[in-house]
Amino acid sequence: MPDLNLVSTAVTAALDAGKKILEIYQTDFSVEHKEDTSPLTKADQAGHEIISRHLDQTSIPVLSEEGTSAAFEQRKTWDRLWIVDPLDGTKEFIKRNGEFTVNIALVQDQTPVLGVIFVPATNTLYLGSPELGARRCGTPPQVLDLELDAVLQSSAQLPEGDKRSGPFTIVGSRSHPSPELEAYVQDKERELGEVQFVSAGSSLKFCLMAERQADVYPRLGPTMEWDTAAGQAIALAAGCRVRVWDTDQPLIYNKEDLHNPWFVVESYA
Repeated sequence: MPDLNLVSTAVTAALDAGKKILEIYQTDFSVEHKEDTSPLTKADQAGHEIISRHLDQTSIPVLSEEGTSAAFEQRKTWDRLWIVDPLDGTKEFIKRNGEFTVNIALVQDQTPVLGVIFVPATNTLYLGSPELGARRCGTPPQVLDLELDAVLQSSAQLPEGDKRSGPFTIVGSRSHPSPELEAYVQDKERELGEVQFVSAGSSLKFCLMAERQADVYPRLGPTMEWDTAAGQAIALAAGCRVRVWDTDQPLIYNKEDLHNPWFVVESYA
């Protein structure tokens, strides 16, 4: 069983950050750009500060997209760390389509062992670990007023049902399509005939896989460790497989290079 204090801390951090992010979302916020030209808003920074305050209480080091990254010489000594994206899907946030998330993962020996994803726009919380399984809670504001065991009892275990129905479904990035993904979809259409493609922003693609709303999520483009760690933990807890695109190896974390290789999430239910 995971340390429920750590689970509770991660859930509370995600909800507190999500509440503030949603407040900013409802204002006329400004957009800046980082050196790599990716967008940055006040919500990214506010979320980082709130989550850091919560996670700093655990004495476990934090690797956050919006934080100052420790040198690999220091990080490589960490057998356990938090990996955080305070606002995953900043482009979706700017577009105001609601498809942005708060991602918090606990990584042990380079493997995500706990994932928490909060979707502020829909008040939906996902969490996953090997011991707890994958779960979805549709009324997360109550979490702050409940003991964690009550939250777990009121949540839905994922996936719901034995096997999804309908055509073979591929989920892919809404804001980061690629020619390789288009070719993959075309190959599946030639192989299977009827194929459905669903686009989604941020780590919601992992959540759709955990819910068995899709059969496969191929990510044939660049991502960072904080984009995927929480989602990978939840997908694995729901019985999915997450592997490097051209091998059978799992995605690993706290690498010297924080970029992920291409990968694919596959459903076996």
